[in-house]
Amino acid sequence: MSKLVLAYSGGLDTSYCAKYLSQDKGYEVHAVSVNTGGFSTKEIASIKEKAIQLGATTYTSIDAVQTFYDKVVKYLIFGNVLKNNTYPLSVSAERIVQAIEIVKHAKKIGAKYIAHGSTGAGNDQVRFDMIFQIIAPEIKIITPIRDNTLAREVEIEYLQKNGVDYSWEKAKYSINRGLWGTSVGGEETLTSDKNLPESAFPSQVTEQTPSDIKLTFEKGELVAIDGKTDTPVNNIIKLESIASKYGIGRDIHVGDTIIGIKGRVGFEAAAPLLIIKAHHLLEKHTLSKWQQFQKEQQGNFYGMLLHEGNYLDEVMRNIEAFLTDTQRNVSGDVLATLHPYRFELNGINSKHDLMNASFGTYGEVNKGWTANDAKGFIKILSNAGKISTHVNGSHD
Repeated sequence: MSKLVLAYSGGLDTSYCAKYLSQDKGYEVHAVSVNTGGFSTKEIASIKEKAIQLGATTYTSIDAVQTFYDKVVKYLIFGNVLKNNTYPLSVSAERIVQAIEIVKHAKKIGAKYIAHGSTGAGNDQVRFDMIFQIIAPEIKIITPIRDNTLAREVEIEYLQKNGVDYSWEKAKYSINRGLWGTSVGGEETLTSDKNLPESAFPSQVTEQTPSDIKLTFEKGELVAIDGKTDTPVNNIIKLESIASKYGIGRDIHVGDTIIGIKGRVGFEAAAPLLIIKAHHLLEKHTLSKWQQFQKEQQGNFYGMLLHEGNYLDEVMRNIEAFLTDTQRNVSGDVLATLHPYRFELNGINSKHDLMNASFGTYGEVNKGWTANDAKGFIKILSNAGKISTHVNGSHD
């Protein structure tokens, strides 16, 4: 029997793959799940039990939460990355780290094959295959769902015929939970006009009373909540627990897939949206206008390349170095108020705040220059326009 490593989540697609590849195709299936956040010890134990029942020879859970933060999430915060100004790349960011860890495991056990449950109509097939092919071109990729163009109903029917209890109700919504948010896909996201029902989101609204919160950043990283210091990873988890109770961070992202079609996906990302918006506000106070301008370009580019599976391109390391350097003075507190389904950013406190009253107050008084200085500056600044008007006579 040939060793095959299966990227296994415990969902419908990978459950089908585990059963089909072990029972029908005769592979020695080694199921691997990579925890990039969102899985408890109890859930991992349940996933392991199910994998073995489906025919896997072994099951391995790889804890990559800290790796996910260090290698990816940190730079998404530094770059204020929101795909189409909406989506914090909750799932696409995870897939890169998961793929790399799966390849490492496959090499470790000497597997000749790697399988995943992606369809032929989504982005994950590209992300997984690119990482696999770049790092381990000698390992063959197996994709039963994609190769056999299987519908979810067909997968459920197959599992039920083979003694696996899997209901359509359970498969109605595809949910991927991780450190950087949770994606929600369902029949509503396959259309352009329907919204996800309240019940589709994993977190339900239980808080109605507004509350204030203080987020403390040190060189761009979230180091404390309400004055209590902890690691950035733990702070993300804590903030998600606090803010998700208000239903904050829910939306539907509409974007262009890597393969050229439009796609919709629902998501819930209370902590990511709060952190990115708070971090961005702090940067407005602590960075120059040209730093902000260049960061916006590079952050968007970084997010696009990551989304499309190009994480291993060396330009990503170049952009990461640039983004890290911009965070030297991005330290301070951001004050916010949480409300049901929304939040407000009230202001910041930072020793690096460039809104320094010693030089002047916008729209009120100038302290660092005279009236004649201002007049001379404006006169020189208008020279290019004056010359153009003199030569061309019109701006139409």
